[in-house]
Amino acid sequence: MMNLEKYNLEELLLIGIKSEIEAARVYSETAAKVKNPFLKNRLDALSKEEVAHKEILEDLYRKLYPGKEIVVPENPDFLPEFPEIKIFHELGTTADIRTVLGESMKAELSAKEYYEGIANLVDDDYMKKMMLYMAKIEEGHYMILKKEYDDMVEFEGMMQDMDYAQFDARF
Repeated sequence: MMNLEKYNLEELLLIGIKSEIEAARVYSETAAKVKNPFLKNRLDALSKEEVAHKEILEDLYRKLYPGKEIVVPENPDFLPEFPEIKIFHELGTTADIRTVLGESMKAELSAKEYYEGIANLVDDDYMKKMMLYMAKIEEGHYMILKKEYDDMVEFEGMMQDMDYAQFDARF
């Protein structure tokens, strides 16, 4: 379980924004490389949802800290408590779709736990519900990725015959 109590809400929101940026980037870049059109559509949709999460967190930040510039942390492995940032950062160099899906599943569960942890720390009802809602969406992302991963394993032979299990050779 993550220990979020040593961070203030401002830090937690900035870390969340960084995580959503990294996730959106990985899903977008992976979608551009895969040949499987169904997986491509799902990854594009996940990327768009991560961008929406980033915008929600930025809006919350602006409401709580009016006039403050949003400056996300640069170093992806500065905090071991937040593995999703490190996972998504490292996936940028991965060329194996099974690894991308498997590691992304871990990252989504970590993000779910992260938002639940924030919900447990805050007293404001709106903020608590928003963080629990974000956690539910991250759990949904995990389920989408798990289904794609399981389908890839089950239909691996067919997908390889159709080159669906590989990244597009142009990339």
